[in-house]
Amino acid sequence: MPTLHVLHDNQVTEITVENGANLRRVLLDNDLSPYTTLTKITNCGGRGLCATCGVWIEKHEPAPQHWHDKLANRFGYPRLSCQITVTEDMTLRILDDKFIWGGRDRNRANKLAP
Repeated sequence: MPTLHVLHDNQVTEITVENGANLRRVLLDNDLSPYTTLTKITNCGGRGLCATCGVWIEKHEPAPQHWHDKLANRFGYPRLSCQITVTEDMTLRILDDKFIWGGRDRNRANKLAP
């Protein structure tokens, strides 16, 4: 069973999950919302359309499968927790500085420049 290390509010929460669990669902079930105050109410319900459930994967980042998550990954935006299946240990960071969507990761964005 994989273990998640969730970085949030200057602390780390460790969660052991079933192999194949949906990351967004695991976070919500453990009162670790990937949403902001506004997007807790207005989101797509995990269909990969609104990009409001973004988190930074710090360690053991899985390859994106969903088209929207592939774009987020390609252009340096947070990964969509609703589109990540947990199959191995992972360390992730819940964004605490976003209003609706998370900003670009300068390091990843710079790697895309020619």
